[in-house]
Amino acid sequence: MPKLNASYSHVLRTGGALSVFAAMLAAMPAYAQSEDEVAAESTDIVVTAQRREEKAKDVPITLTTITAESLGNGDVQQLSDIAKLTPGMRFDNYGGFVQPTIRGVGTAVSASGAGSNVGIYVDGFYAPNPLSNDFQLLNVSSVTVLKGPQGTLFGRNSTGGAIQVTTTDPSTDSSGVAEVSYGRFNAQKYQIYMTHGLSDKVAIDFAGLYRKGDGFVRNIVTGSKKDAAYDAFSLRAGVKFSLSDSASLLFRYSHADTEDPTYTAFNSLLLNGVVQSTGAALSPLIPGGVVAATNRREVSQTSGANFTSKVDTFQLTGDFDLGFGTLRSYTQFRKESSLSFLDLDGSSLPIFDVEFFITDKVFTQELILTSNGDGPLAWTVGGFFFSDKNRFKYLDGSVSGGPLTLVSRSQTDTKSYAGFADLTYNIGDQFFITGGVRYSHDEVNNGGFFLGPLAGGGGFVPIPNISDNNLTPRVVLRYKPSEASSVYASFTGGHKAAILNPNGFTTVPVESEKIKAYEVGFKHAARGLTFDISAYYYDYTNLQVASYNGTQSLITNAADSRVKGIEAQLAYQVSDAFQFNMGAAYTDAKYDSFLTSPRFDQCLAPACGAAFGLFLTSTTDASGFRMARSPKFTGNVGARYEADLGGGKFALSGNLAYTSKAYFDSSQQYSSPGYELLSLRAEWTDPSERYTLAVYGDNITDSKYYTQILPGQFAVQTVWGQPVSWGISARAKF
Repeated sequence: MPKLNASYSHVLRTGGALSVFAAMLAAMPAYAQSEDEVAAESTDIVVTAQRREEKAKDVPITLTTITAESLGNGDVQQLSDIAKLTPGMRFDNYGGFVQPTIRGVGTAVSASGAGSNVGIYVDGFYAPNPLSNDFQLLNVSSVTVLKGPQGTLFGRNSTGGAIQVTTTDPSTDSSGVAEVSYGRFNAQKYQIYMTHGLSDKVAIDFAGLYRKGDGFVRNIVTGSKKDAAYDAFSLRAGVKFSLSDSASLLFRYSHADTEDPTYTAFNSLLLNGVVQSTGAALSPLIPGGVVAATNRREVSQTSGANFTSKVDTFQLTGDFDLGFGTLRSYTQFRKESSLSFLDLDGSSLPIFDVEFFITDKVFTQELILTSNGDGPLAWTVGGFFFSDKNRFKYLDGSVSGGPLTLVSRSQTDTKSYAGFADLTYNIGDQFFITGGVRYSHDEVNNGGFFLGPLAGGGGFVPIPNISDNNLTPRVVLRYKPSEASSVYASFTGGHKAAILNPNGFTTVPVESEKIKAYEVGFKHAARGLTFDISAYYYDYTNLQVASYNGTQSLITNAADSRVKGIEAQLAYQVSDAFQFNMGAAYTDAKYDSFLTSPRFDQCLAPACGAAFGLFLTSTTDASGFRMARSPKFTGNVGARYEADLGGGKFALSGNLAYTSKAYFDSSQQYSSPGYELLSLRAEWTDPSERYTLAVYGDNITDSKYYTQILPGQFAVQTVWGQPVSWGISARAKF
């Protein structure tokens, strides 16, 4: 069976009487496999969603697989762009912190050792740092998004789901590809991939990518047109040793160096005609007034905001066929650092700026043993170790344009140990029962914070160590009425580990989140058609909820919620020349109980005194409110058409994504209206199939939308999505 570079679904997610439909299918008798279905197996997609290779249609999990071809169709440049091709998913930021959300499950927590609710894995390796997870996609063959908690097989901090990024292994068959592109806003991209065999047992490869551009904003205070200019490069080198027919080792080193202020180039929210900025409120009191930008292509920062990141990663993958099973070992060390500079009031008045420097040293070791053979029992067992030394080396602040002065330093050391097992038994060829469990021990040690002169001074404050033990079970029943389809019902559990909050200058820990998920679904794949539909219900408790008061993070366990929804996916290869896909997701995510939801209110009364114009924090009852970053409806439609032209091949492709209104906060103060994003691409490949020329466009309808709304003490700041853009590219294979 071919791996994931075959054409696959993205997804129609529409409503329907799923339970009735599933019951009708379950009542259908089995029938003999037709010749058409046998032929269809040659195009089945193989995924590792259950940590072993299986046909996607046989995996009882809702997933979206995006092939390399589809990544190009949707103008996907970096990981966050996959949201355009994945209904039910958002990819937001808090400054440089990446915050993916799946089916309403995500987090706004940005603190030492906090992590995400969506596990991100590259070639089987866990990538935990939200400051470096919107990475450039280097020679990626596919991206698979797993919906729902993946606590048994993927473990901690995967209550929302998991994202698997798969790249190409080195090959002894020498080949390469190079591509250059140029687009609006001086957007430039140069990338190359090469692989070569040093012998029939040793292969090497190299991938490199460099991007730069001017961004799309102008600073109306300084006149600069490059406040969002970016410059980033990534490289990856690998060597694969085939030790024998049953054993191999793959060593990889990757480096990423990014300077990209796109998500820190803030302006101020215009809400009900009022600019949400302390500087704007003080404007009548300042000679000459104060400028506060609200237009999507303008910023008004007195100090140029910035975000830089450096990541060095060393990985060793071992693959050993033991006869009865296959053992895979994943050993990883990551060294990461990031520097952020933010203008927190976003006006021409220099009120308050911050700069903070964060480092991470991450080590992971995972062993996974999976069964071989076609017997009735398929199993996976494994163990996982994770260590992260996280340091907020300094957080400095500048008041009224003065020198940067220390506000705080903070630190945590996080460790996690886990063992897991997952077994599937086939009863009579048509019925399958799966049971799995994971035991996790998480601990946070060596936590503490130091307050500098701007926070009142004082010595280092240690925080008592914490530890947490969790069992996350999984039970699945699956029925195959035919070789082309299956029906399933599942229960899965998950948790987000307990954390400390040294960035909140408190010694009080934040307890772990818990989620229980119930799902039923149907999948079908045959004769060029793939289709799946699922309905789910989540019971989600003890949410870690965050807001920010200046430089202080306010994190508590303050909410319980329930999430329910329905999704569907469809893709059809109409002919050799034409294929299309559709997807939609309806998500009803609400807080059941949230009595202390944080909110911000600007103090504009004369009695405010020195606090005049500031946004003061308070709490409100958000019970029954929609969860943050949880639009009710998301969907996409994509298509690709190919034809012979000039002796070569012409292809026209596109993707239209839509998301409905979403709130960026739990108190429903700040929202973004619904919007669509249209991407189009036309390309021609010469008769030799070596050279390709293309023109492309993104956000063709020029939708105006927010990628961030960030309330704080000095302003409610926003970051806008990029306006309509276009470009040209050339690719050569050798």
